[in-house]
Amino acid sequence: MNHWLIKSEPDAFSIDDLKNSPGKKTHWDGVRNYQARNFMRDDMRKGDLVLFYHSNCETPGIVGIAEVASEAYTDHTAFDPNDHHYDAKSDPENPRWVMVDVRYKRKTKREISLAELKQYERQLDGLALIRRGNRLSVMPVSKKHWDFILKLETRKP
Repeated sequence: MNHWLIKSEPDAFSIDDLKNSPGKKTHWDGVRNYQARNFMRDDMRKGDLVLFYHSNCETPGIVGIAEVASEAYTDHTAFDPNDHHYDAKSDPENPRWVMVDVRYKRKTKREISLAELKQYERQLDGLALIRRGNRLSVMPVSKKHWDFILKLETRKP
């Protein structure tokens, strides 16, 4: 099993939106970065666990746990000129973009902020999220980092 972190702006799609989706599941569309796409296409597997991260908000941080609910498949939003994820260069015969389905598991016991995570630089060495300049919306998380982050749920910030 692999572990992941996915980012979403809570104003666009929050952990509560995922929780309130039909079947507590939705497709994770609109990823338009090749490295993030490759993670989804080549490495994400059904059943993998996911840290749900709110980004570009007052307090960015980990707010929930989800799981990958499908293997990667073509992101149909790339072909819809009325969708804000439209990509005129994407060809339905040779799709450029993929998505996976994600299913809500639970909220974290408390939000684990990016600022707090950065305080554990030594324990989280190599975690892409705390690297300066990281902008990926999908990134792998090692089992060691996953376990450490989940232990933070019960600590006071």
